[in-house]
Amino acid sequence: MDLKPITTRTKLLWVALLYFAEGFPFGLLFDAFPVYFRMHGMSLTEIGLLSVVGLPWTLKFLWAPLVDVVGSRRSWIVTCQGLLALDLGFLLFLDPTASGSLAWGGLIGLAVLAATQDIAIDAYTIELLDQKEMGPANGLRVSTYRVALIVAGGVFVGAAGLVGWQVAFLTAAVLLAILALISSRMPRIAQGPQRVPVTQSRSTALTQGFLKPLTSLWRRPGVIAVLLFVLLFKLGDMALGPMARPFWVDREFTPLQIGMIPGTVGVVSTILGALLGGRLTKQWGLFRALWVLGIAQASSNLFYAVTAALPRSDLLMYGASIVESFCGGLGTAPFLAFLMSICDKRQAATQYALLSALFGLGRSLSGAFSGVLTQSFGYATYFTLTFFLAWPAFVLLPWVRMWIVQAEENQSALQTKTSPSAQET
Repeated sequence: MDLKPITTRTKLLWVALLYFAEGFPFGLLFDAFPVYFRMHGMSLTEIGLLSVVGLPWTLKFLWAPLVDVVGSRRSWIVTCQGLLALDLGFLLFLDPTASGSLAWGGLIGLAVLAATQDIAIDAYTIELLDQKEMGPANGLRVSTYRVALIVAGGVFVGAAGLVGWQVAFLTAAVLLAILALISSRMPRIAQGPQRVPVTQSRSTALTQGFLKPLTSLWRRPGVIAVLLFVLLFKLGDMALGPMARPFWVDREFTPLQIGMIPGTVGVVSTILGALLGGRLTKQWGLFRALWVLGIAQASSNLFYAVTAALPRSDLLMYGASIVESFCGGLGTAPFLAFLMSICDKRQAATQYALLSALFGLGRSLSGAFSGVLTQSFGYATYFTLTFFLAWPAFVLLPWVRMWIVQAEENQSALQTKTSPSAQET
């Protein structure tokens, strides 16, 4: 069957839609549900465990090959979006004051479906775009993903304060169903030879494609220290996150205020921090940016600690949220640049996925214990503890610097090898 050519404008419209659909469930699970459940009396311990529910995003590389070899990208995307709408509707019928196995099953299902949708969307986007379209598309996908986080964690939480949680989440379920209907009209793309049942040779190739990048990374000097750095660098920042919105609830801020400040202004602050962090990383160099912006990232948690130790103040709460979000963005920019720089270009996709999974594991594990510790010691003590959780990563900087220098030398050698003068020689 002949397929009609797709214009770049049409492609970018689909990228925007798909990455909004990708960010929306993530925002619901990590930004909206903690507020919803805390306002209905869920314990801090259980809210902390919501971070463990997010493990499918960390481990999705394990079943990504299944999406590659079974069905079409479009069928995976549409099915996941439709099931997400049904799952969210199912959660609305459960009593939020009595969380049980059904509620946790629904939340885990939400995470698995959303993570699987992400795999299919990323793969579809790679197939859809030409090389020259990647730049504009990448900027658009990041922007629309962040917009989705604002809508899920800001607009819908704020709307819940006006029309009620049931109406707000029902609207979210309807939106997911509409996205599924729209996605069913996605342009068909010529499928490559990989769209066949899994064979023994295919299985062997997948295994080698996973093990070779892993062993290549493992054999490098100082690998354990560097992997620990990846696990720990944002640990303090990530440990604070699951308790931030419950803190707002317990300080008796309304859903509208929570949706407006941490849900909207906070996300915008993170974006601005990441943009400035990227500029400073380019200006200062990767190693200096890691430790300077890392210190800023860790220190910002103390704003929440001081706010928790004092009587309620709207101004302090707003300031703590904006500063912490902005500094979190500052630290994220050099950290992601570091992850990309240490990957072997020939095995970059798998190695980056593995490093991202390790980073995500730190987010889930720290979040799991956040509720228990906050329940035991209080917000002020716990927020102070997250400041100290960030510091072990700095002990590992000598090994990190060694890998950065090696990456810079490899890049310099590659540029010399491919430069016109080198080719003439």
